Amino acid sequence: MTDPSSYRPKTGEIPTQPGVYRFRDPDGRVIYVGKAKSLRSRLTSYFADPSRLHPKTRTMVHTAAAVEWTVVGSELEALQLEYTWIKEYAPRFNIMYRDDKSYPYLAVTMNETYPRVMVMRGDKRKGVKYFGPFHPAKAIRETVDLMLRVFPVRSCSSGVFRRAELSGRPCLMGYIDKCAAPCVGRISEVDHRALAQDFCDFMAGDAQKHIRRLEQEMSDAVADLRYEDAARRRDDIAALRRVFERNAVVLPDSTEADIFALSEDELEAAVQVFHVREGRIRGQRGWVMEKVSDASGPQMIEALLEQVYGALEDTSRIPREILVPQLPENADQVQTWLSGLRGAAVSLRVPQRGDKRALMGTVQENADLALRLHKTRRSGDLTARSAALQELQEALELPEPLLRIECYDISHVSGTNVVGSMVVVEDGLPKKQDYRKFTVTGDAAQDDTAAMRDVLTRRFRHYVEDLAQRGPLASGQIPEDPDDVAPVGEQSASESDGEGHAARAPSSRRFAYPPSLVVVDGGPPQVASAARALADLGITDLPVVGLAKRLEELWLPGEQFPLVLPRSSQGLYLLQRLRDESHRFAISFHRQRRSTSMTASALDGVTGLGPARRAAVLKHFGSVKRLRGATVEEIQQVPGVGPALAESIHRHLTSGSSGGPEDR
Repeated sequence: MTDPSSYRPKTGEIPTQPGVYRFRDPDGRVIYVGKAKSLRSRLTSYFADPSRLHPKTRTMVHTAAAVEWTVVGSELEALQLEYTWIKEYAPRFNIMYRDDKSYPYLAVTMNETYPRVMVMRGDKRKGVKYFGPFHPAKAIRETVDLMLRVFPVRSCSSGVFRRAELSGRPCLMGYIDKCAAPCVGRISEVDHRALAQDFCDFMAGDAQKHIRRLEQEMSDAVADLRYEDAARRRDDIAALRRVFERNAVVLPDSTEADIFALSEDELEAAVQVFHVREGRIRGQRGWVMEKVSDASGPQMIEALLEQVYGALEDTSRIPREILVPQLPENADQVQTWLSGLRGAAVSLRVPQRGDKRALMGTVQENADLALRLHKTRRSGDLTARSAALQELQEALELPEPLLRIECYDISHVSGTNVVGSMVVVEDGLPKKQDYRKFTVTGDAAQDDTAAMRDVLTRRFRHYVEDLAQRGPLASGQIPEDPDDVAPVGEQSASESDGEGHAARAPSSRRFAYPPSLVVVDGGPPQVASAARALADLGITDLPVVGLAKRLEELWLPGEQFPLVLPRSSQGLYLLQRLRDESHRFAISFHRQRRSTSMTASALDGVTGLGPARRAAVLKHFGSVKRLRGATVEEIQQVPGVGPALAESIHRHLTSGSSGGPEDR
């Protein structure tokens, strides 16, 4: 633990203007970001009497090794800069809300040639129209099933769509009239896009127009004695009305609002929001957070609004009215910021009476229930994780808590396509955005130990370089911003390009700091190789352990005998899960690279066929098997492939010289 007085700045050096400040730990990581109307007043409060601080705030100031600040022109600028830095650094001591579950959205991919209707979770994509969120997922799937009766928009995956195009036969949805089958030309691209737009208009609330149209078509069919068509229109109208009436009208039709409620105890808080559009509750979401400081209700509401609306790619989804249980301390600046994001006025207020106040009571009840449910579910998991980490720390005789553990594995087949993986757990939970993949080539691919040494060297080289650039922190010294630290792995789990190229992302510089424990999959040879890699880099204080599969025993560097934990040990169970996850991640990447190389090898040696044309040919036919069965004339239909090249490809594949798989 650091003594706060060792880095406390002199009071006279701190400006009195508004600004944003950052606390950093000894490794240079930003662990807390805050803003203040007066930097001097706020920062001196952290150092006046640390013993009187909130326990987690006191932990923060003792964890930090330096503090720095930036002066801005106004409180609004401070708000904007604070949000930018929180999003960039994800400080561990800031209020960070996380979804209490993954909510499904009804999405229409208007960015595709033939838009697709689908249920989607996760990050939003540009050019896709979203409706929701909805809960439970079963409700939205039933809605889609009803809607496709009237608006038969494509709902199949890209692979199914391409196969239908090549075969000339639609999928099941086309046969049962729940898809207009653009894959086989039953509907034009323009008409299908118009159909998708009608789907979106209906989901956006413009339902009566389509219901009136169907009623008129039903009347016309009756007048023409087409009773089967009339019955079908009658069923379509009933389906649309069921979809439209599922959300009860709770407020006037013109109401467009998000209504938040907060429930908290000493350690955690839960937030619920109802999304009201056209007077109807269109969706509901929830977040939970750990209280890492003595933040008040208004401060938590401000952090919530920053995270919810600041992360929106489509800022038009910010409603005209935002109702909260308490106003933030600087409500005017927050309202101005939200209005700037939306491009139109946003009202931020606390409802006092009437229907909106009653609806907030319902949202508050949901927040209370969500907090109780979260604590009930988490209590067992939290106890098991804490016991596992504590047991592992004691078994390995480590002085520091195991806040972050990294596990490494190597995967290959007879020395080909050698890859490595790094998986991470923090506080006993997987942190998948920190996973990394490595491709291993050259002399390092000759065996597992050499590959392991190569992977560990590449991962920790950036940490050593960062230390050399910054140097040890002197008393009160402010570390340099580590913006130039290169990514530690070949690829992040979310930015894989399939070729093992470095994926430079702003967040990757956080991986320059070391874990509390390094785990490798293997016995004494792998452990010795990992320890040697760290020693060659000058890292001698980082514990390394290997988990051998045969007897599930732990091997430490230089030890003649392994450490055997009881089979019922929570610490052993944690290491096993970590090892298995690392193996899964490595073998998935290995299979991906092997599949790519096998498919590409079928066309190796064709003169004039470069990587771009090779990819175009494989995409056009879908598989090497179909390409083998194609004629020269059919191969010429691929853009960029002329008669001579088509003849070369055909001759290469039919002469028996190719070595690719029969069917990819």
